[in-house]
Amino acid sequence: IRSVTVRLQVQNVDKPLYRGTIHCFQSIIRQESMLGLYKGIGSPMLGLTFINAIVFGVQGNAMRKLGRDTPLNQFLAGASAGAIQCVICCPMELAKTRMQLQGTGEKKSKRKVYKNSVDCLVRIYNKEGIRGINRGMVTTLVRETPGFGVYFLTYDTLTRSLGCEPEDPYMIPKLLFAGGMSGIASWISTYPVDVIKSRLQADGVGGVNRYSGIMDCVRQSVKKEGWRVFTRGLTSTLLRAFPVNATTFATVTLFLMYMRDGEECSIQDSEPQSVQLQPLQPQAQSTSMQAIVQQ
Repeated sequence: IRSVTVRLQVQNVDKPLYRGTIHCFQSIIRQESMLGLYKGIGSPMLGLTFINAIVFGVQGNAMRKLGRDTPLNQFLAGASAGAIQCVICCPMELAKTRMQLQGTGEKKSKRKVYKNSVDCLVRIYNKEGIRGINRGMVTTLVRETPGFGVYFLTYDTLTRSLGCEPEDPYMIPKLLFAGGMSGIASWISTYPVDVIKSRLQADGVGGVNRYSGIMDCVRQSVKKEGWRVFTRGLTSTLLRAFPVNATTFATVTLFLMYMRDGEECSIQDSEPQSVQLQPLQPQAQSTSMQAIVQQ
C-alpha cells in the first residue's frame, strides 16, 4: 500500500497517471502485476527490525530517565525515539521510494537503474556521497520527531482509557485498537511533511531535478496543486497505518508482558521455601500498558 501512497504523492499533476487510491492500486496490478505492489520491499525488511528495536528501546529508557509517567513525558520520550531512528529510516525510505518509482507502468522494466535496495544506496552514495543517501533527512526529522511523540502519547492515553489490564478477557482487541488508532493519529499529525519528504527523495528520478530545497518544494507544490497537495495518498496511508501499528504495539506489549512474567517466575523459584511471597497490591493493576512497555 505504501507503493500506492508514494506514487500518488509524487505523480506529475499536469499528466497524472492515477485518479485516486483504487485506480492506482488497479493500475499497478494491471500494468506491473502483483509484484509491482512489492517494489522496494527489501529496504523496509532490512531496516524495520532495527527501527522498532531503537524506537521501543529509546522510548523505554527515556521514560525511565524522565521519571514520572505523565502525558508530556510520554510525548518527549516518543519524540526522542523518533528523532534517533531517523539515521536508519531516512536512507531506508530513500531506497524504497526510488525502487517503487523504477519502471512505473512496465510489467518488466526494460532498463533497471537499481538491482535492489542495497545497490540503490550504493549507486546514490557513489554519485552523491553521504549527502545523497541522506536526502530528505531534515523532513524526515520534522516528520518523525513529533510523529512518534503523538504515537506513544495516543497509545498511552487510549490504553488507560480502555482499561487494558492483564486479566481483561478483551485485552488483546483493546491493544489492537489502541495501537491502530495511535498509528492513524501519528500519520495525520505529520502527513503534509511526508508528502514533501517523498517528493524530495523522488526528485532526480529520470535525471531531472525540480526542487532546490524544502521551501522550494513546498512553494512549487502549493502553487501548482493548491493546499490539497498535502493530502495526496492519505487514504492509502491510513488504510495501512491501522493494521500495521495495531499489530506492532500489541505484539511488543504482549511479548514484554510474557518476558516480565517469566522473570518473576524465575525470581520466585529461586527464593527459599521459608520466605512467604507478598501478594501484589491492587494498585499495581491500575498501571497503563505503557508501564509494561517501559520495563
